[in-house]
Amino acid sequence: MADALHYLELTELAVRLKARELSALEVTRAQLDRIDAIDRELGSYVHVMAETAIAEAKAADAEIAHGLYRGPLHGVPIALKDLFWTKGIPTAAGSTIHRDFRPGEDATVVRRLKDAGAVTLGKVQLTEGAYSDHHPLVRPPKNPWNADYWPGISSSGSAVATAAGLCFGSLGSDTGGSIRWPSAANGLTGLKPSWGRVSRHGTFELATTLDHVGSICRSAADAGALLGAIAGQDPNDPTSLFEPVPDYLAAAAEDMRGLRIGVDAAWNSDDVDVATQRVLADAIEVFRALGAVFVDVRFPDVTQAVADWAPNCAIEAANAHEVTYPARKDEYGPILASVIEAGRTLTALDYQKILLRRLALRGRVAALFETIDLLLIPVHPFPPLTLAMIRTLGEQPDLIAKLQRYTCPFDMTGHPTITLPGGASEDGLPIGFQLVATHLDEAMLVRAGAAFQRATSWHRRHPSLTSRRQQ
Repeated sequence: MADALHYLELTELAVRLKARELSALEVTRAQLDRIDAIDRELGSYVHVMAETAIAEAKAADAEIAHGLYRGPLHGVPIALKDLFWTKGIPTAAGSTIHRDFRPGEDATVVRRLKDAGAVTLGKVQLTEGAYSDHHPLVRPPKNPWNADYWPGISSSGSAVATAAGLCFGSLGSDTGGSIRWPSAANGLTGLKPSWGRVSRHGTFELATTLDHVGSICRSAADAGALLGAIAGQDPNDPTSLFEPVPDYLAAAAEDMRGLRIGVDAAWNSDDVDVATQRVLADAIEVFRALGAVFVDVRFPDVTQAVADWAPNCAIEAANAHEVTYPARKDEYGPILASVIEAGRTLTALDYQKILLRRLALRGRVAALFETIDLLLIPVHPFPPLTLAMIRTLGEQPDLIAKLQRYTCPFDMTGHPTITLPGGASEDGLPIGFQLVATHLDEAMLVRAGAAFQRATSWHRRHPSLTSRRQQ
């Protein structure tokens, strides 16, 4: 299969599969060959499910041939972050404690992908427990654009596999920025839905009230197609919401005329580097040309929310790991162990104060969306980070706060966001930006993202990778 086909958007591949111009089997085999040839260096996959992927592809081809088309994911090869239970398949959540765990059932999102006819290529790597660092015995994935640069945080395996043409889309999760940072670092589109839009049943927890399940893809339409398959109420997750799931692909075809985009010029520029500001300015010009109306806004101060995120995450992580920590403390890596220890010492009084501040912030942000449809912000206030810089984060609390400034507040409030590639650094690394919408309006994000991508080509840039079989 020609290399260009590996970089097709999911929705483009879906059209060819439906028309039987391509077969799911030939695409799946080509993907498995590419994984074998390229991923030994990148390390995005932790478990390749070749046998079941071939069986699913054959079944998809047979159904499509008989007119039993299930929708835009039918026959499309995708990847799963290795914290989603997959029946009979090792699901370790980036840990050594769970390396032998084989779930007896699928996570709800995995089952829904199977119902949609998707082909699961395998499970991709993540940080330990989906927190901020890999277990010392786990090999981190490499950024396919440049191995010296950060590939993002816990959903980096999902992003690396998608960016490298090793799947056509992937599932990830976001607790403080873990869909958005990898999407920005790898030049991808990441959709973090509203909290409760997607079931978390069968998903290893990091922090229950902060965890969001979403999609990492090559385009906004792709991300909408994937979200449409997994979203919706689930009796197994009583926190999942009952609101109907929109037709996100229909939203992707709409234009931007008259949409109100809020911009807080001070928040978007204070201590924000020139390259990132240029990406935001260019995005504004594109949206203005598409008919959007810009509104000056003042976003609520997020300093306290950023400070509150770590203890909030810590106490919920301590609860999530209560069965194995401290009983198996020695099997944990130092970073996840330290956050659990912090959570175990937080008082109920302090936690209640955090929860009340979260409610207040959520209300202020909701009030802002009475006057706008979307908010445009950075993903982080600096260009792509090198791995050398990432290794110093523990010694630079101010840098951590800057990294989280535009991401964790929207995990605290539960608002949906979409990350879009919008430019490049001097070194050619991708730079992304975010749009934020009101609760449950992921359709608005898909609509705006797709319109932006019809007018630009940043999402069609790909890293230069050549498999050993093609050399």
